[in-house]
Amino acid sequence: QVQLVESGGGLVQAGGSLRLSCAVSGRTFSNYAMGWFRQAPGKERQFVAAVSRLSISTDYADSVKGRFTISRDNAKNMVYLQMNSLKPEDTAVYYCAAGRYGNSLHDYDYWGQGTQVTVSS
Repeated sequence: QVQLVESGGGLVQAGGSLRLSCAVSGRTFSNYAMGWFRQAPGKERQFVAAVSRLSISTDYADSVKGRFTISRDNAKNMVYLQMNSLKPEDTAVYYCAAGRYGNSLHDYDYWGQGTQVTVSS
């Protein structure tokens, strides 16, 4: 089993920044691609960003390209999501996930509990 714990969410004004972190334990971290997804109230969970096992490849949803950056530290078993120029529409619960590299929910086998990000206008 793989356990994922997100942190770093909170309330921020539009235009501000937040950095989300995800601590991973249980199995060899570098065996998994990592992704971030988000779910706003009343909406489906959607892809935000992904990073491959050795950070060779990254992928982003069009809505966050140029504003968000995903990264990982295999020595620390951590994955991060740096979020800049935040907009009210970025408000959601953000989930960290481990699995194979991709932008679909079905690419990921393990999920964290989520961290709330609220962007005020």
